[in-house]
Amino acid sequence: MRAAVIDVGSNSIKLLVADRGPGGLKEILSTTLEVRIGTGIGSGRPSLSEDGMARGLSAVTRLVADARAQGAERFTAVATSAVRDASNGSLFRDRVREATGIELAILTGAEEADGIGRGLTTDPALSRLRNFQVYDLGGGSLECLDFRDRRVAAAVSLPLGCVRLTEMFVRNPREPLAPGDLAALTLHVTKTLQGSGFPLPAPQGTAFVGTGGTVTTARAILAARTGRSLADSDPAVAVASLREMLALIGPIDVASRRTVPGLPASRADVFPTALATLLVVAGLSGAQAFQHSFRNLRWGLAAQLLD
Repeated sequence: MRAAVIDVGSNSIKLLVADRGPGGLKEILSTTLEVRIGTGIGSGRPSLSEDGMARGLSAVTRLVADARAQGAERFTAVATSAVRDASNGSLFRDRVREATGIELAILTGAEEADGIGRGLTTDPALSRLRNFQVYDLGGGSLECLDFRDRRVAAAVSLPLGCVRLTEMFVRNPREPLAPGDLAALTLHVTKTLQGSGFPLPAPQGTAFVGTGGTVTTARAILAARTGRSLADSDPAVAVASLREMLALIGPIDVASRRTVPGLPASRADVFPTALATLLVVAGLSGAQAFQHSFRNLRWGLAAQLLD
């Protein structure tokens, strides 16, 4: 039985088509469309714009067709922070149903974190880890999970996504990141994490795993520097490299950021905020590096579909 999972995030909409192989889940197709339906998520009462919903609906319709072309028989479509926080999120869900016949499930933060945790446990590269923390930083939210003996001991979903924080704290995202803006968002992230109840700093002997668009982009930039593809690059992303990356990318404008190899043009405005957020996470948790994994929410939902 072949399964398809569509994940409607704040910054991108992603598809995974997978089935069961001898060693576990086998990827058939993975696609990411940079859509950003979550514009306005940083406002006091966020809502999806008509343009954003149109882009999102077009992307979902395309990905459903792609999945069916690959023989997908079971479908799950989910939406996360941007849609669940939007006052008109149910309207977008209704439009997806009308256009594709597929029900879009709007996940709670807890459900999103649970799916991410399930996905991480399918990654063979992480099979030897027993005690580790996972940070999944997206456009709308930051999911934090603490694993003890490979079981989730603590999980929180926090409104600290890079699109949201950029709208809240960066006065002109097209210009170099102003020191005052950086200081304000850093303080906000610090206070939010410290007040979340998540175990920080991490217990001694904890490993750290990073998923989501921010760590993927950072790894892609590091891979481009060495002339390697993302898939063939080192999955360990050092915190020192993230700090150096922010020092290089923060002080330049969006047009200059878009020339950085490995940095998608659509993420150039929010990437400094994303890096700054991840650096706060590292400082509070004690992480020196994040082991990157592609297997987050989509993989967890695919595993659930195929079980």
